[in-house]
Amino acid sequence: MEENTLSMTQTDEMIMKLLHYFVTVENYSPIVLKGAKNEIWLEKFDGEYKIVRLVSNYIHNNEQLNMDIYRTKQIMKRIKKKTMSFSINALSIFVNLGDNVELDTVSEDNIDCANIKTTEDLKKYQFIMDEFPTITKKTNFKEEGLDLFVKLTNDIGEVNKINQKQAEDLFAKKDPIITKILITINIVIFILQLVLGWDVVANFGANYAPFVKSGKFYVLFTSMFIHGNLIHLLFNMYALYIIGPQVESFYGKIKYLAIYFGSGILGALLSDIFLQNSISVGASGAIFGLLSSIVYFGYHYRAYLDTVIRSQIMPLIIFNIFLGIVIPNIDTFCHIGGLIGGVLVSMACGIKYKSSKSERINGFILTTIYTIFLLILLFK
Repeated sequence: MEENTLSMTQTDEMIMKLLHYFVTVENYSPIVLKGAKNEIWLEKFDGEYKIVRLVSNYIHNNEQLNMDIYRTKQIMKRIKKKTMSFSINALSIFVNLGDNVELDTVSEDNIDCANIKTTEDLKKYQFIMDEFPTITKKTNFKEEGLDLFVKLTNDIGEVNKINQKQAEDLFAKKDPIITKILITINIVIFILQLVLGWDVVANFGANYAPFVKSGKFYVLFTSMFIHGNLIHLLFNMYALYIIGPQVESFYGKIKYLAIYFGSGILGALLSDIFLQNSISVGASGAIFGLLSSIVYFGYHYRAYLDTVIRSQIMPLIIFNIFLGIVIPNIDTFCHIGGLIGGVLVSMACGIKYKSSKSERINGFILTTIYTIFLLILLFK
């Protein structure tokens, strides 16, 4: 009986080992690029190298190398624009360079290049060892041939299964109970306004800088449930009805409440600093916080929400801020404060499956510092 064997070229084996390392150890994710042949693009936007390229295409002279670098820069520009990133560092690992190619001639500030034939070649590049200190150990396998191929593909497949289950968990449709409760409370409070009179409700719970300075901090909370008129209520509740279920589903109910009320309170504080003699009411600050929390979530899950963030959420935020500037009696400062608060509180709450403990701690510290800063400005 003929033995079933599998033969991989040295180039294919090196690519498989590197792909296995970056996907299973460093948690990079593949990027789908049209027209990209003999190269694999990987991304992880919380690392030093946000992009890693594994290039198996044979490059036999410096002209071809320069063309490859130029093309890489153009694609990176598109990725930077698409992901709203200020800068992107890339690592290009070539496994099939010709002997005449001079890799040292590449002088791009945001692109580091390495020529790798074997795993031992990785040690020649200090920038690789500094960022990925375990790469030589984790790419050294005792298996060979078919056994190696099976191991590498199975490990990568397991990671993909885990990622798929996590995505299904995050994006599965859930009953937005908290959003329904918040909308109900706002409607009930508005009915009380009609029964008791605007002045009675406003004097108790409207946001007013002198109230806060006198120790009535609760108005920062209660003002989120008071609205100036029916149009104000309907506009905010419609926005909450559209946006709220998404945030509640992405973050979970407890984190959703933290983002909603945290954004509303921070928005109210910023409003008090700039509008010392004006009464402010409404859920707008909290709703703007929900919008920025979706942007923060979408940044971590760009593969799923990139188009929605760029084509719907960002234009909606910009349009509403513009309306606040050109239309009188709209509390733009509360909106801006809610936007800032939404990002900070979202960072402190963390993104499921994505945020590290240190990132959440940093978010909590930044939120605390920002809150104290606002209070100092208000009471100075």
